[in-house]
Amino acid sequence: MNFPVIKKASYILVNTPDMVIHNGSTQTVERETNPDSEYLRDMKSHLRGFHEVVAYAPNQTYIGNITPEELAEMPRPWYGKNIENANRFGKFGEIMPQDEFYGLMKISDVFDLVLLENSFAESVKEKLSKHPLIESKVEKIVGEEIDKIRSLVTDSGAEGLYEGTELIGCVRRAHEFDPNLGAHYMLENIAVKASGILAGLHLVNNLDIPIEDIGYILECSEEAVGDMNQRGGGNLAKSIGEVVGLVGATGADIRGFCAAPTHALVNAASLVKSGIFKNVLVIAGGATAKLGMNGKDHVKKGLSILEDCLGGFAILVSENDGVSPILRTDVIGKHTIGHGAAPQAVLEALVLDPLTAVGMKITDVDKYAPEMQTPDITEPAGAGDVPTQNYKMIGALAVKKGQLDRKELPNFIKQHGYPGFAPTQGHIPSGAPIVGHGIDHIKSGVLKNFMIIGKGSLFLGRMTNLFDGISILVEKNPGIVEEQSGISKEEVKAMVGDAMKDFAEYLMNK
Repeated sequence: MNFPVIKKASYILVNTPDMVIHNGSTQTVERETNPDSEYLRDMKSHLRGFHEVVAYAPNQTYIGNITPEELAEMPRPWYGKNIENANRFGKFGEIMPQDEFYGLMKISDVFDLVLLENSFAESVKEKLSKHPLIESKVEKIVGEEIDKIRSLVTDSGAEGLYEGTELIGCVRRAHEFDPNLGAHYMLENIAVKASGILAGLHLVNNLDIPIEDIGYILECSEEAVGDMNQRGGGNLAKSIGEVVGLVGATGADIRGFCAAPTHALVNAASLVKSGIFKNVLVIAGGATAKLGMNGKDHVKKGLSILEDCLGGFAILVSENDGVSPILRTDVIGKHTIGHGAAPQAVLEALVLDPLTAVGMKITDVDKYAPEMQTPDITEPAGAGDVPTQNYKMIGALAVKKGQLDRKELPNFIKQHGYPGFAPTQGHIPSGAPIVGHGIDHIKSGVLKNFMIIGKGSLFLGRMTNLFDGISILVEKNPGIVEEQSGISKEEVKAMVGDAMKDFAEYLMNK
């Protein structure tokens, strides 16, 4: 059987310290409910500089300059131990500074909602004109008078854009009365779009197929794009593809909280396997609401606010090329409505059941990628080391089923897991971060397979108390397999030739 493949993956981070202050939900709620709080007073001194963000080991791992294996050998916590000679650009993407991202937001805006002050616009335009993937798009960056921007923020409900204490721009509302098109939501949506565009530009850069051959886009972030009549109508997928230049693509948005990226990968694999599309792009940008989500706990413990980056990724699923890792569409774990939310039931559904169905054991999978949040972020907030907790539960399930000796459980965690290295952006850590390194490791022979596990908290939307999850196995490509049929190609050719010969004789004798 010929399975679809994962051809390429890209990953980006955007360091947005001032968006942490002004747009993260923890901070906006605190400002509304307790505007004179110590946290709001002290938080600015707990924001990292761009150099520190670039030199942070998990961030370097996310963009591909450090392998997860190398990260695992570094003593924790990783915070405060800068990587020497850390590069903003990595094998899979980049870490973009805030000012350039404001410029990219302007480039991404097609309704003139993003306004940048004149001198700031010129400055960021000059910087982005040197960016190899964005230089051709900088003509869209034009400036406005600061008085107009200040008036929109003060009098018309626009969301300010800041560099430190300086107002340098704004995002204005798109409708006078519709709250769904208010400035707050427009900023969220333009930010997720722009960060998705950045991931997409890195993916199509030096791609070994024409980008016009990408026929479908599945966008799987967590924002709801729409207006008062259709609040989650979408379509971020096509809006991102428009700027990236995917002129041959259509697409749609998939929403499933944190599990959405894996749902999107399964859908992409299905579309390619069926032959409907040859190349499907799965893509997501970052969530401004989650910036500084655990900031209070970080500041309380004397740490920097570590949730200071938007995340993004793009993954291309294509027809079998005989080389790239295959997506095993016959090894899909699904958490059904009837499974319940108990941790053991979830992992049985997502890990044990699909493997058992094809005669595999839990120990047959080289690496698992569940929720890959950086533990430096989650441990101070009381959530523990989330990836390690998942590996322990998977290992314990293997012990229970007699596939692993209990004394081997500690080694299972190291052997079959990776340390978390993704920002806590909800959907971003959920399985997807492994793909870039996984492609490289399978091609180089370090791994033979890995499993992507997406899990989601559907109860957050207050429509159900259900949990959610889906998984898929990725493995080394065995090469293109000729599909079996009842007769060979040679026999088909012979039959066609005989039929044509008979038809010619019929015409001559008629």
